Amino acid sequence: MGWLYMRSLAGYATPKAYLDAQFTYDRDTGCSRVLASSLVGRRTYYAAVEWITAASGAREVWGLVCLVRHNPRDREGLVFGYKDMSESMGPCESECPARILNLLTATENTYALDWRARCRSNLALKARRAAKPTPKPGDVVVLAEPLQFRDGRTFSRFEAVAWPGRRRGRLVFRSELGGLYRIPKLKDRVYLIEGKASRTRD
Repeated sequence: MGWLYMRSLAGYATPKAYLDAQFTYDRDTGCSRVLASSLVGRRTYYAAVEWITAASGAREVWGLVCLVRHNPRDREGLVFGYKDMSESMGPCESECPARILNLLTATENTYALDWRARCRSNLALKARRAAKPTPKPGDVVVLAEPLQFRDGRTFSRFEAVAWPGRRRGRLVFRSELGGLYRIPKLKDRVYLIEGKASRTRD
């Protein structure tokens, strides 16, 4: 399907509530229920949708993905839009929470299986990132592989320092020669934290 836009959320408080209702209904052929859902990053809605066939009572729970655009101040008044896809369409978006994936019933659809595997892989990557220690100002960070920067210098050992003038919690890294650097995607790298740096240097 393409994008569907509308001028209101039809009385629902949030895009998630609207989409939960859209995919919960009864028909002569069967009934559909959203068992669990999540709006990730305000841009992607994931849901486990149960379908029970009226004639046979057969039950299936499949994965639903909706791209979401919500702008209450849209100049044209089209405040909400969504584009829905089933997991069997092999959506590119693959940040589905585990609690939703765990509800899905078995499938033989190749695209759905690939999508579920990508979601599981992303969840595992997030778990590995979360398990890594987060540097604090004053900590010494040692990279397993030296990193070359735009100025041509290469370093593997840094002191974490608060980023001057930036919001609280942001860090930059002081090299052994004193320059300040940003380390892109630090949590994707192999590193260790040795402890606090010496305070004898200016």
